[in-house]
Amino acid sequence: MKSFRGFLAGLTLTRAFHHRVGIIGAPFSKGQPKDGVQKGPEFIRDAGLIQRLKGQGCVVKDYGNVAFEDFPDDEPIGRLKNQRALVCSLAIGSISGHAASRGELSVLWVDAHADINTPLTTPTGNIHGQSLSYLIHELHSKIPKLPNFSWLKPCVAAQDIVYIGLRDLDPEEHSILKYLGIKTFFMTDVDRLGIAKVVEQTCDHMFLKVKKPIHLSFDIDALDPSVSPATGTPVVGGLTYREGIYICENICQTGLLSAVDLVEVNPELGNSQEGVESTVNAAVDLLLACFGRHGEGSHNPDYTIPNP
Repeated sequence: MKSFRGFLAGLTLTRAFHHRVGIIGAPFSKGQPKDGVQKGPEFIRDAGLIQRLKGQGCVVKDYGNVAFEDFPDDEPIGRLKNQRALVCSLAIGSISGHAASRGELSVLWVDAHADINTPLTTPTGNIHGQSLSYLIHELHSKIPKLPNFSWLKPCVAAQDIVYIGLRDLDPEEHSILKYLGIKTFFMTDVDRLGIAKVVEQTCDHMFLKVKKPIHLSFDIDALDPSVSPATGTPVVGGLTYREGIYICENICQTGLLSAVDLVEVNPELGNSQEGVESTVNAAVDLLLACFGRHGEGSHNPDYTIPNP
């Protein structure tokens, strides 16, 4: 679920009060070349997300899915692909909308990838690898003027961003992170410090000056592929299931979590029914942990892959 994000389909969940949750699906796949991710919201809903949120005391409203217009002649501009279709892409849309509603935000980006290439540095042209660069104030001068993106204004300060789980970056992204001084926890840091210390230092950094609403962007490929294989860009050596849950539980407990994007669940890439079910169930459990569930949790025993 990703309120719109990194540019793969997902669901976004917002919290108005402690136990009041709104859900928006973004069945979108044009931010990258692999089909199937647009089915992620359907699979996550079918796995019992809404019922299980209600079961742990949440008042839930499902707003359905965002409708995306098809542009069959969407020519690239420079390296940027599908630029007309991407005007409302995932994290760009969700974080922009969240900031417009709540003001200044802290952004916690849990991902194997930094997604901070610019249109000038991207090696692929896929906008799912550029999400954050459009949103950061300090990178505004590095983003060329693009047709259909004139509405987009940067809304997040580099000092208000924290990464957890990084392990697959392009060389230019390393340079951008160093230039901006963004707080980052690579998987080597998680190994060295342990997840409890990583989350503690994350909160210390986000709350150093002013406590702001938190936007959590959780890419399912932050988890190790042994847990979540049904995703477009899996990278070995990721977070364990329990480490992912720990992050969500503890960010929930701050009382400042305001929106969650959960993205990149691709039911067509699991290689087996078990792989798809493991990925979808992990996504549901992460979201439940964001909204009040504690402990190891359990998968929905009645969930099976929906018929095509």
